[in-house]
Amino acid sequence: MASAPRAFTLLEILIAIAAFAIVLAAINSVFYSALKLRNRAAASLEKSLPLTQALAILKRDLSNLAAPGGTLSGELQTSLISGGSSSVGGVSDSSMPVSPDFHTLSGLIEADTPWPSLQRVSYRLSDSTNAAALGKDLVRAVTRNLLPTLVEALPQEQLLLQGVEEVLFFYHNGTDWQESWDSTADETKKLPRAIKVQLLLAAADRAGQQSPIELIVPIVVEANTNTTDTASTGGDR
Repeated sequence: MASAPRAFTLLEILIAIAAFAIVLAAINSVFYSALKLRNRAAASLEKSLPLTQALAILKRDLSNLAAPGGTLSGELQTSLISGGSSSVGGVSDSSMPVSPDFHTLSGLIEADTPWPSLQRVSYRLSDSTNAAALGKDLVRAVTRNLLPTLVEALPQEQLLLQGVEEVLFFYHNGTDWQESWDSTADETKKLPRAIKVQLLLAAADRAGQQSPIELIVPIVVEANTNTTDTASTGGDR
């Protein structure tokens, strides 16, 4: 006589359901942790993109400095920086210059514009247009038309970074870092060996204040001097 088929008991079913629930809970925990990690990484990357782009533009401008004293390139003089408000060149009254005028070969040559790669660049801190934002906006003012005209060409402003507390420029003379530079003071040192930029981001309180971000750009441009030109001319003869 054939025996009746054996079915699962209620206790076995309950044990299987409990084990399945434990596995699902473990999978859910791992998936939720991975999702939180992904969201944090995406938010961190999105937050760092403006800073990365601003540092890249700063580095490109400084590494392509033009030798002072040319036909279109002026001198590098930090003494020309004037603090306080300004309304010159169409720049907002609340802006404060933090750098001298840099004549740099970082301009993009385009088919629909007549300007060469040489341009005049300066950096400013302006009041943020966002009332809830911390700190100020780092603005890059660019002048492409360097030809002498009756009416001074207006610079074009480019917002680089928001939430900036302070921006400082330092100039290396071959021995030490100094806060000022004058290319007319010494004919043998028209440009510094390197330029360091310290960028301090704004924070809601001192506990959240981070160390300044530093960017050091070596300057490899060799500016011609009168002594060199005279020596070269005599040698050719």
